[in-house]
Amino acid sequence: MRAELSPGELLPVRRRLGIVLILGFLTALGPLTIDMYLPSLPTITTDLHTTEAAVQLTLTGTLAGLALGQLVIGPLSDAIGRRGPLLFGIGVHVLASVLVVVAPNLAALGVLRVLQGLGAAAAAVIAVAVVRDLFAGNAAARLFSRLMLVVGVAPILAPTIGGTVLNWTSWRGVFVVLTLVGIAMLTAAALFLPETLPAERRRSGGVAGTLRDYGTLFTDRAYVGLIVVAALAFSALFAYVSGSSFVFQEEFDLSEQQFAYVFAAGAIGLIASTQLNVRLLRRWQPAQILGAALIAGLAAAVALLATAMTGFGGLTGFLIPLFLVLAAVGFVLPNAPALALSRHGEAAGTAAALLGAMQFGIGAVAAPIVGVLGNSSTATAIVIAVSMVAAVLVLVVVVRPRQLPVDIDAPVMAVAH
Repeated sequence: MRAELSPGELLPVRRRLGIVLILGFLTALGPLTIDMYLPSLPTITTDLHTTEAAVQLTLTGTLAGLALGQLVIGPLSDAIGRRGPLLFGIGVHVLASVLVVVAPNLAALGVLRVLQGLGAAAAAVIAVAVVRDLFAGNAAARLFSRLMLVVGVAPILAPTIGGTVLNWTSWRGVFVVLTLVGIAMLTAAALFLPETLPAERRRSGGVAGTLRDYGTLFTDRAYVGLIVVAALAFSALFAYVSGSSFVFQEEFDLSEQQFAYVFAAGAIGLIASTQLNVRLLRRWQPAQILGAALIAGLAAAVALLATAMTGFGGLTGFLIPLFLVLAAVGFVLPNAPALALSRHGEAAGTAAALLGAMQFGIGAVAAPIVGVLGNSSTATAIVIAVSMVAAVLVLVVVVRPRQLPVDIDAPVMAVAH
């Protein structure tokens, strides 16, 4: 029997395309906030008279803000709708970006980066919740793959933009650009993104109801396992993100612009795999692709650790397995969330919040660990390898992919007009 079409698939093509473009725009805010200032980290260290590890904590603060913000904004959007929390959150991001431009010291910068993360959390969690409002099953996995294209392109553009800005001004100019990006996103969302959660589907119950929803989610073993798998893949990605500027610019002596190019090249693997995932979904189920990607990613991570510890092949020897790990992550990130969220469409915002909080929370832990271990290629490879080993173990022991339903498509309620 043919599965019922989801609301997003019933929308006119032009309207559906417009919503998808806005979702892509929103999805880019988090990566831009995280990655655009990466080439500036050594400069900030010198300018603010601090240490590399202390500056990396500003990245950790951003990730922590993204994690905590989603835990609040997700359930809030389930209760009052998607648009209000989204517009407020982006507004907070814009204000924090303006204040970073005049931040007098590292402490102020750290606090404001947390606020930027809180603001970006609204865009991150509500974009995911809107996907689940409108799409289900393989259709959702395909759209997540398209959004992962944005997640891949944003890291390409962000350090390149940051490096270019540094050629003309100081690291503070990077946050001027982020301010303008936030204003553009706020305008686009206000004008073109409709409310996707009708009043009759909103959830009431206040704090007690939210706690009950979270409690229900934690009783679903497969859902919890899937979001942990996605989070561990994210931690591998953020171990690379947090250590990359120091590894490539200090250990391998690349310039800021060369670092941006290498970072862009790595993101190409992520982009290619997310888009290949769309084609693979025509033949295989998300659970099958997820399992194969994690095994391949584990093998690449072991090779990465070996080359980092021995120095075999120099920069090229380090980059090849690193790019393979990123490609594997590109298959994991669309499929694990699609499988997880397909189980809880009745509380999409809360389910997406827990997913995002887990991803950015574990990412926030991974970033300083790389710093504590020395910001070297070996330190980065260790964290990546541990993350991939843990992801495979969680998939096998907790998720048990053979017990997942073959067909994850499920009918959902109609979208508000």
